[in-house]
Amino acid sequence: MIRNYFKTAWRSLWRNKKMSGINIFGLGLGITCSLLILLWVRDERAVDAFHVNGPRLYQVYERNFFDGKITAGYATQGLLAEELKKKIPEIEYAGGMEYVSQPGTKSTVEANNKITRMNGFFAGSDFFRMFSYPLLQGDAATALTAPNTVAISRDMADYFFGSAEKAIGRSIRFENQQTLQVTAVFSNIPAHSSQQFDFLRSWPDFVKENDWVNNWGNESPSSFIQLRADADPVKVEEKIKDFIYLYTARAPSFRVELALQPYSLRYLYSSFKNGYIDGGRIEYVRLFTVVAIFILLIACINFMNLATAQSARRAKEVGLRKVVGAARSSLIIQFIGEALLLTAFSILFALALTGLFLPVFNSLTGKQLSLPISEPRFWISLLGLLTITGLVAGSYPALFLSSLNPVKVLKGSLKFSWSAAFFRKGLVVFQFALSLILMVGMMIVNRQVQYIRTKNLGYDRENLLYIPIEGELITKYTLFKEEAGKTAGILNISKMRNSPTVIEHHTGDIHWPGKDPNVVISFADGVVGYDYVKTMKLQLKEGRDFSTDFPTDSVGFLLNETAVGRMGLQNPLGQTITWGGHSGKVIGIVKDFHFNSLHQAIDPLILRLDENWPWGTILVRTRTAQTREAIAGLEKLCKQLNPKFPFTYQFSDLEFARLYKSETVIGQLSNYFAFLAIFISCLGLFGLATFTAAQRTKEIGVRKVLGASTPAIAVQLSGDFLKIVMIAILLAFPLSWLIMHKWLEQFAYKTDLVWWVFALAGFATLGIALLTVSYQSIKAALANPVKSLRME
Repeated sequence: MIRNYFKTAWRSLWRNKKMSGINIFGLGLGITCSLLILLWVRDERAVDAFHVNGPRLYQVYERNFFDGKITAGYATQGLLAEELKKKIPEIEYAGGMEYVSQPGTKSTVEANNKITRMNGFFAGSDFFRMFSYPLLQGDAATALTAPNTVAISRDMADYFFGSAEKAIGRSIRFENQQTLQVTAVFSNIPAHSSQQFDFLRSWPDFVKENDWVNNWGNESPSSFIQLRADADPVKVEEKIKDFIYLYTARAPSFRVELALQPYSLRYLYSSFKNGYIDGGRIEYVRLFTVVAIFILLIACINFMNLATAQSARRAKEVGLRKVVGAARSSLIIQFIGEALLLTAFSILFALALTGLFLPVFNSLTGKQLSLPISEPRFWISLLGLLTITGLVAGSYPALFLSSLNPVKVLKGSLKFSWSAAFFRKGLVVFQFALSLILMVGMMIVNRQVQYIRTKNLGYDRENLLYIPIEGELITKYTLFKEEAGKTAGILNISKMRNSPTVIEHHTGDIHWPGKDPNVVISFADGVVGYDYVKTMKLQLKEGRDFSTDFPTDSVGFLLNETAVGRMGLQNPLGQTITWGGHSGKVIGIVKDFHFNSLHQAIDPLILRLDENWPWGTILVRTRTAQTREAIAGLEKLCKQLNPKFPFTYQFSDLEFARLYKSETVIGQLSNYFAFLAIFISCLGLFGLATFTAAQRTKEIGVRKVLGASTPAIAVQLSGDFLKIVMIAILLAFPLSWLIMHKWLEQFAYKTDLVWWVFALAGFATLGIALLTVSYQSIKAALANPVKSLRME
């Protein structure tokens, strides 16, 4: 019996090769899109899920209550982790973690006459006991306990020493300033780790090199804890809530609370709203999960429409089968079997397409995805997909065809009820509504990305280079600036503690005349060099830049407009400000500029001068069209002054683009998936047009006999389908507006939801739909009426 069903299904598919091919292609394309998206979603959800102690690992974050608002972040006090471990019995292990060099840059390391740049962190002594990064050599309990020690990755050990075994006890020169002893070698960090590093330095070195950590009012490192197996995280969180007040006095205008977040959720949930965790990358994961389901639904709807379009041809077959005794249940099984067979071919086609497109998809998303063909779970999932898709896609055609009245069918009077027609058209409306939402979303995302790229940041990011301050440049910066100023193509040079797009350090220890003692304002604070305003091409509202012509500038300050407004200063120039116990005059007011992501509003900013700051970034402004000559000159100069370190630089606009990599990738993915959704939907519309033309063959013949022209008939048939698309447009526009309005809310600075975006998407969809149905409409209109009426 099953064999007969299979043979019948195969013959049916083979007889209708064209429609079967369209069906397999459309469904296979939809499954391919869904597979790619779900592989990406699976990879995102797998990040940090491999840690053995994952259920007991937590990251500490901090809530700040001040100035009438609540903020939150992962920056904590430098001594917090060790003190938590000492004072809270439920905490088994704890440790801090902080960048060795500023985020986005690498450190220079040297050994065995080899020198390279690698990424590293300072980490607490319990690090390897908390996190599952297996040690190939060394002891997890002691690897990071002593000063001047370092744990390195297997790749780093192989590069410098040939093997992990040979690396233990050897020395590495760090930034040509310190000699570190290798105490451990760990396995290379897996791609599914949100922490990516080549080496770890000990926490005692961090404390020694940063004496500010002894002040509990300063924050920067991340703090992680591992609870004991019997500990209740809710009770532990309540215990640590006011923990820092064991070490510092309470202030009426400023309050700090500590809280816990499961470490396994840190990657996906990293955004805060009103002091509490509120989304993050999980929004993109949810969004694309819905997109995958929608695209698969669109493909299944196509199957229904295309299968139904063939019903007029198969109606007599069904009638004959019923006349000779076929039960409805057997017909349903037959048609469901055909759907499952077609779905099986579609899945095979989709697997081939997925394998073909995965390298391109990986390049676009920066992932290392692969089809998990060795996992039984994957094949079980595919079998489930085959069953569900086959049943969903084949259910309506099976129930519809098996319900046909054999007498009416064989008499040639096959008619379909209003409800059946309404259902088919409703499916197409649903398809196009989803496709329109994707299209509008694509256009809005692209507008936002373009808005970010072209937004006036308040400084000129063109022709601006960053060079890390390292090695002998720390002590030879003045000489470097003097010599570089003579190099062809260089306009201005300055320096700063961070980079122009990453001023993350904040302080509340700012005082000025007339300040309300009950109000604490959080200032972003920066340390810069002479000619900073000139090099960045900032706009001065009042006053001047830091200059060597004024010796008192060493204790002067620059403020931005937001800072002046928050401080309530009417005449800020010359006012005395105290920062951390050091007083100085305000020498200039710069117009607001963006020094962080456009996701954030511009904070109050205070800048002070320090030409001798020992780390950070050299800012180099090159002349237009002379950047190549400037880079060549800078490389030659750096090799002379800093021969131990390879010359590295970064363009400002590239670092800026890195801040919005996720949005750029989402925009590109939206483009592709929106196009594919429209394409697949048009296949469904083609199916409905084919079906309708077959149903109205005699009507068209009568109209032509009575004198109707071919263009008039084609316009009438096409108009019926355009009405369906118009309904989809009316339904999709308000939904797409709500979705994109919510998405744009995550940006402090965003593009507008302009009307013409919706209009353009609507007209584009109407045009595509018209092209899709026009072929079938014209074909039906050109048909010979004699053939359609000769049976009457």
